[in-house]
Amino acid sequence: MCLFIDAEKAGEDNPGGYSVALLCRVLRLPRATYYAWLASRPAAAERQRAEDELAEEIRQIHGKSRGAYGAPRVHAALRRKGHRISRRKVERLMRERDIRGITRRKRRHLTKQDAKAAPAPDLVGRDFTAEQPATKLVGDITYLPTIEGWWYLATVIDLATREVIGYAMADHHRAELVTDALRMAAARGGLQPGCIMHTDRGSEYTSSEFRTLVKELSLRQSMGRTGICYDNAAAESFFGLLKAEIGTTVWESRAAARADVFRFIEVEYNRTRLRKHPEFGYLTPLETRARLQHDFTPAA
Repeated sequence: MCLFIDAEKAGEDNPGGYSVALLCRVLRLPRATYYAWLASRPAAAERQRAEDELAEEIRQIHGKSRGAYGAPRVHAALRRKGHRISRRKVERLMRERDIRGITRRKRRHLTKQDAKAAPAPDLVGRDFTAEQPATKLVGDITYLPTIEGWWYLATVIDLATREVIGYAMADHHRAELVTDALRMAAARGGLQPGCIMHTDRGSEYTSSEFRTLVKELSLRQSMGRTGICYDNAAAESFFGLLKAEIGTTVWESRAAARADVFRFIEVEYNRTRLRKHPEFGYLTPLETRARLQHDFTPAA
């Protein structure tokens, strides 16, 4: 009603309009209510302007995440930039403007078990946490479709930080692929003696090449059960995240797939993607590693 009165009242822009008193009397609205509404309009306009600016910042954060971030990570990113804002407000702004995070697709399992190979025991037991870096790792293989044919990716993830510390890509998924990924992890991650290397029971991981490398690096090999994706859920989750956030169904070439995966792991995931640590809050994998290494460094 206040908007109607404001539009119909007499003034310079509407000389043929009616008095506020008459309009309020006809509409049975106290004049004080109209004047209170009128006085609040500048503040309301300022609040709307601030919300529009915040919504644009949310769009930028959401866009930089390839559309992957939902309200929790967007809220964490805003807090890191100095905004004092509630998560509920972020959820409302995203809902009103139809800004949504990505829903991951279910992943097909790639690796196949070698029935003749004896599996290693499960040393993880679905506990995908670790107090210190380089003490518990998970590995897995996935495939990426390209016009030139399949492109395979093997990764090694540190469960303490969720950082991808080793990875390898090739046009095959022989044992060489997973050993290359583990060698990279050993060179980059400073693996501790007795560190657990957990995978599924795929033939690549039960191969003599992989098992020999595990022994050379003084690691302990661990395997989940056959066909039970939950036994290697942390590794599976990363591949679901990668495919959802890159958003490419079929790459033009293997080189294009390689470039996208490299950029996602090295530029986006390890360095900028926020993940909630149970103790430190939202940090990137590299920030988590730095924090944990600092906390476990003995005092001089």
